[in-house]
Amino acid sequence: MAADMTEPRKHEKYDALIYSCHALAPVRVAVAHPCDETSLRGAVEAAHARLIKPTLVGPETRIRALAQSLELDVSAFSLVDTPHSHASAAKAVEIVRRGEADALMKGSLHTDELLAEVVNKDTGIRTERRISHVFIMDVPTYPKALFITDAAVNIFPTLEEKADIVRNAIDLAHALHIEQPKVAILSAVETVSSKIPSTIDAAALCKMADRGQITGALLDGPLALDNAINREAATIKHINSAVAGDADILLVPDLEAGNMLAKELTFLADADEAGIVLGARVPIILTSRADDVRARMASCAVAALYAHAHRVAAAKIGKLADLT
Repeated sequence: MAADMTEPRKHEKYDALIYSCHALAPVRVAVAHPCDETSLRGAVEAAHARLIKPTLVGPETRIRALAQSLELDVSAFSLVDTPHSHASAAKAVEIVRRGEADALMKGSLHTDELLAEVVNKDTGIRTERRISHVFIMDVPTYPKALFITDAAVNIFPTLEEKADIVRNAIDLAHALHIEQPKVAILSAVETVSSKIPSTIDAAALCKMADRGQITGALLDGPLALDNAINREAATIKHINSAVAGDADILLVPDLEAGNMLAKELTFLADADEAGIVLGARVPIILTSRADDVRARMASCAVAALYAHAHRVAAAKIGKLADLT
């Protein structure tokens, strides 16, 4: 029997992301402590796909022994020897600070351990922008990639922090060639109520966009999840909005809500999830041990596209500065 042509094709959004990197040079990535199969294999396979040019940072003897046991060839990669995971995180961040890497990749160490080095006031790579995480979800039943933020870094963000979280996600959308992303600011309801603080934040963020404090996207909220991603649900509730039913970015109220939403889509809706941290000097590829190879490749592709877009923007600013 012929396949149903109306059935959504799994992975097609991630395939498009990875394919879009083929014309770009691999980005230099410092991989912090790739000392388990998942992290080392992910870096090696992304390198073979010409997405990244990795520098492996960790205990050299341990990494080479692991590579040999997995029949992975790491002879072409730079390898910086460190004694343990904390030193790996510090050295990987140092490599970025010296301008020798365009992105950072988490290996087999805890996220907090890596991010502590990233935000270190003296030796880190933080900027004035709040650091935040974005899931780029490939949901088979949704027509385009769906960004969920923040589901991994900021636990209970303030209004000001949410503004930075939105800005980071908008920058990422632009790097992925979404010219005017639609941002749905989620809550449990679509009306503003003092009893639900996230609705107040949503209204304030929309007004900030109206006043030019947040630019480059269309914002609307508060919106319940159904109204954000389903046009019929929005129509039934008489929500007249360019964002409702067609969101690119979902800004969640807090980490708990975002993390549960992302995992529900992954394990109940058969979605893929790629992850990246933004707001530092370079993108940070933050993958989970549960991620499959395609999700890890997609995370590398997203970081590569973002790094290239950042480099182009910096070059334009440099040229303008020379003209003045």
